[in-house]
Amino acid sequence: MEEIMQQEIQNTLDTLKEGKIIIYPTDTIWGIGCDATNVDAVQQIYDINQRKEQEGMIILMDSIQMLHKYIPEVPEVAYDIIEESEDPITIILDNPRGLAKNLITQDNSIAIRIPKNEFLLKLIQKFRKPIVATSAHVNGDKIPMIYAEINPKLLNQVDYVVNLEREKVSTKLSSIIKLKSSGQVFIIRK
Repeated sequence: MEEIMQQEIQNTLDTLKEGKIIIYPTDTIWGIGCDATNVDAVQQIYDINQRKEQEGMIILMDSIQMLHKYIPEVPEVAYDIIEESEDPITIILDNPRGLAKNLITQDNSIAIRIPKNEFLLKLIQKFRKPIVATSAHVNGDKIPMIYAEINPKLLNQVDYVVNLEREKVSTKLSSIIKLKSSGQVFIIRK
């Protein structure tokens, strides 16, 4: 199994480095992803997903160290939330830098998650950049909770589909909390 994972990490890594689009298992549901610093690749995802840029997308990072590279001022409470949460949790933070401009919402924030998933952590560590993670569905369609529910048309629009965890059933999406630089906390999704 380790060899298969290593091969999938390498195949996915090669695709991301070329600025191309992937469909892959996340720590929650199947996602569409790309290099979160590549404006053109991000735009392709908006087009495939039929999303408006104002809706924003989640990005995945591998560590607190990577978080500091892209978010200059991380509120103290963010560390506790990241470290203490057993379930997948996405945190929206202010004033990101170094990311594709079309990922950053109108209020100058970005949604970030540090997954607890071996494949994702190894992939992001090797890539050394965050990756986009938005659900693998066309806006308005049902969100697929298992690989088999992904629309085949969507699969044909991406450059690589990861061949791992295809039988895994997701039970829920991540919780989302917005932490403003001012100290305000908003629960977006439980």
